[in-house]
Amino acid sequence: MLISKAKMSKPLVIVPACVNRVGVHANHTAQLKYVGAVTVGAHCMPLILPALGDAADLDTVLDAVDGVMLTGSPSNVHPSLYGEEPLGEQPFDAARDATTLPLIRAVLARGMPLLAICRGFQELNVALGGTLHQAVHYVDGMQDHRENYADTLEQQYAAAHRVVLEQQGRLFQLLGGASEIMVNSLHGQGIAQLASGLTVEARADDGLVEACSVTDAAGFTMAVQWHPEWRLEENENSIKLFAAFGQACASYQRKKREGA
Repeated sequence: MLISKAKMSKPLVIVPACVNRVGVHANHTAQLKYVGAVTVGAHCMPLILPALGDAADLDTVLDAVDGVMLTGSPSNVHPSLYGEEPLGEQPFDAARDATTLPLIRAVLARGMPLLAICRGFQELNVALGGTLHQAVHYVDGMQDHRENYADTLEQQYAAAHRVVLEQQGRLFQLLGGASEIMVNSLHGQGIAQLASGLTVEARADDGLVEACSVTDAAGFTMAVQWHPEWRLEENENSIKLFAAFGQACASYQRKKREGA
């Protein structure tokens, strides 16, 4: 049963689930840090969307919500979705791919607020026709952007490198005119060919795109390769990013109600 919007004071935000095995059973899962970031950082109500692929009734769900936040994941977008064969063994999640890529297109068509993180950042690029480096660390001139699994979580999510923001870009303005910021780095893949509908918002020192937005989007769109959801209350830039997303969702909710 759908949640009645008349009884909701906070905007509803979709958080897509991944498919993971817990014990002997497959489960739809969403990490607590993403759900918490929507709740605390964006001041919205998260709604976990199962990875149902073609069986997902996206129109019905999107009629009920006010924004979408695409999360990171241990899995990678399948290379066949951008015209390549897989290089080596990789973790994939076909059900998530089949859910999030059409979800992205539907969200943009509605002008609904979208915040994309890590895998979500890569999903946005692939959904709009871009391609990915399957192993950034093997590309000439690129740094190794992966975390060290032997480190503690605190060490893995610590600031790892700077990103330089595009002057007068949307992220530049959102962060109050910051020319560069320090970010964490926990990804093996990254954008190779940027989709034609996207605009670069920030790059790492090796030139890798680290943030982008949808060029002609009717509403708020921002996608970042790093993890602003991690301990966001301790990072001023993360607070600003999630606050802006939450405000955009609240604005979308108000417009929907006024037009009802």
